[in-house]
Amino acid sequence: MLYNNSNVRRQDRLLDEKSALAILNSGEFGILSIIDESGRAYGVPLNYVWDGENYIYIHCATEGRKLRSIDKNPAVSFCVVGKTNVISAKFTTEYESIILECTAKRGLELEIRMKALLLLVDKYSPGFQSSGKKSAENALKITEIIRLQIVNWSGKRKTSGSE
Repeated sequence: MLYNNSNVRRQDRLLDEKSALAILNSGEFGILSIIDESGRAYGVPLNYVWDGENYIYIHCATEGRKLRSIDKNPAVSFCVVGKTNVISAKFTTEYESIILECTAKRGLELEIRMKALLLLVDKYSPGFQSSGKKSAENALKITEIIRLQIVNWSGKRKTSGSE
């Protein structure tokens, strides 16, 4: 998992790795961008969880455009936006975001899929681990888990002090 800001055009807006990790860990959702099976761009907002190491996990139905697209081309991009603030009077927006280049994989082993679902429960339903585990066990057969291996990622931010 290489944090690399060398390709960011606005080098004056770089986000340090510690701040980028905080966004990755706490982001509410991300946008998965793929090339669909007919060669068209496709982006979809999704809940996700980061495992604290090299993988992001997302869950979805067991069939659909997203999965067909990943089967054809597992190279994907994932974007998470942190804090934003529109400054109307200055015609600008403060923001922070990260973009991750990943390789998507599905058809994971049962224990990895269950671990991912439990990580999602921990993130989105803290305090409900017991009932969340039961729900995850019930959903396991009808839920696909996609694992995104982070290859390269970068981050940037704009504050009112940076124009």
